Amino acid sequence: MIGMVTKQMFFDRDKVRRKTDSAARRVLSRFGAFVRTAARHSIRTRKRTSAPGEPPSSHTGLLKRFILFGYDRGRRSVVIGPMRLNQKVGDAPAALEYGGTSTVVEGLRRQRRKRRIRIAARPYMGPAFEQEKPKLPAMWRGSVK
Repeated sequence: MIGMVTKQMFFDRDKVRRKTDSAARRVLSRFGAFVRTAARHSIRTRKRTSAPGEPPSSHTGLLKRFILFGYDRGRRSVVIGPMRLNQKVGDAPAALEYGGTSTVVEGLRRQRRKRRIRIAARPYMGPAFEQEKPKLPAMWRGSVK
């Protein structure tokens, strides 16, 4: 009888942990979706290149389509960003975000040559994250039930 009374007076740790894990997954997944949407909307589809400091232009639509997010259960966090395509040269999404160099392959099949180019920073993920960050506390409010 005493054991039952003391159990009712304290939290059920496993139940609280399950509820908070579920709420964290739900809130962080929503946040990831909002940041992904903001980043996609900042990238304009057009032929000309964007100016340094502006979000990049999407010529083929690949960059816009392959911005994804995923909830990491082990770290209880969300990972948001462009997926690396099956390319052997360069890391264009990171070079666009932070600036740097990338390798471009030019020419036809037998006359291909690689050329290194410098890319000025055209951030799109950082500004999208900063735009959505103020909404995060309101998402957490009342999420653990």
